Amino acid sequence: MTTRRFILKTMAAAGALSLWDAPIRYAFASAPTERRLVVVIQRGALDGLAAVPPHGDKDYESVRGSLAISNPLDLDGFFGLHPVLTNIKAMYDAKEAAIFHNICSPYRDRSHFDGQNVLETGGTGPHILQDGWLNRALKPLNMADGTHALAVAQTAPLLLSGPAQTTSWMPEVLPAPDEAFMDRVKLLYARDPVLLASLDSALGMQGAAMTAMDDPSMRPGPDGKPPKGNGAYGGNITPLFTGAGKLLAAADGPRIAVLDTSGWDTHFNQGAADGQLARRLQAFDTALDALKTALGPAWSKTAVVMATEFGRTVHVNGSGGTDHGTGGAAFLLGGAVAGGKMHAEWTGLSTAALQDGRDQPPRTDLRALFKACWRGTWA
Repeated sequence: MTTRRFILKTMAAAGALSLWDAPIRYAFASAPTERRLVVVIQRGALDGLAAVPPHGDKDYESVRGSLAISNPLDLDGFFGLHPVLTNIKAMYDAKEAAIFHNICSPYRDRSHFDGQNVLETGGTGPHILQDGWLNRALKPLNMADGTHALAVAQTAPLLLSGPAQTTSWMPEVLPAPDEAFMDRVKLLYARDPVLLASLDSALGMQGAAMTAMDDPSMRPGPDGKPPKGNGAYGGNITPLFTGAGKLLAAADGPRIAVLDTSGWDTHFNQGAADGQLARRLQAFDTALDALKTALGPAWSKTAVVMATEFGRTVHVNGSGGTDHGTGGAAFLLGGAVAGGKMHAEWTGLSTAALQDGRDQPPRTDLRALFKACWRGTWA
């Protein structure tokens, strides 16, 4: 249901995107070729109070206890960033990052599976819609031919699933087939124009990505396995972000990319300034900087939106972690972003202010942020 509050929230989120040098259009036209949109899903429910601590709230330290961040990177005197998020802080200072708090999808229960379904379909509840909101948005912009939208994954996530064609890419983890072998495969496909076109597209994508493999951190080891680290693709998410950035930067490359990151479900031994969450945040921060570097001049025309399925509980649990919550934090980065701003309808952290006495209340609909990103990029 469209309400006055939803419209106002959408307008506020849209204000975080810079205006393009083009007249406002009242209908979709052919997709611009120079703008980029990257959607990063943080699966597992990121703790927004750790990533973006409200250190100026009088109740913050008492309600967070051992998980309180004592040395955040200050943003505006009230909110800060986790101390390992130095690259995001630099983007914020350069007015290339806008941060949202007390934000959530319409989902109000605490199932990862259902919460991610709502985040990716854009529905009002789980399993109401069968395709992703980003896939549905491709056709009206003439971007449904499989060349514009890229999933950095073995298979497209639900967000990009649907009738519009998309493509996927992952760094190689097995030895590449030799040229003679691929010539034989092409002969087999020669009489099938559909399969041949798909093969040519895949080979072209892989060829464009080979420059990213010049980075030693992206090369498989002697055993053919991915490099080790603390995230996806064998633990190191930097290769995925670097590869995506180089593909998006290409003149004839995709203009939309979706990346998955996991490991945000911190029920046990979450840690504060140090610990398992801090290590994941640091790896994530490094990967985002690698994405910016790989995009090069295209960064100025890029918006990166990062969101999680729901937030986490305000209070620490008995295992030194946090449990599934409701409201949380989201990020909008990029050279195309009117950043350097915090967006939060903050209600405080007292027991009376919390939802069900345990969660941050959701005050902004996450779909409004997605809609603003899409409209601000392509409208």
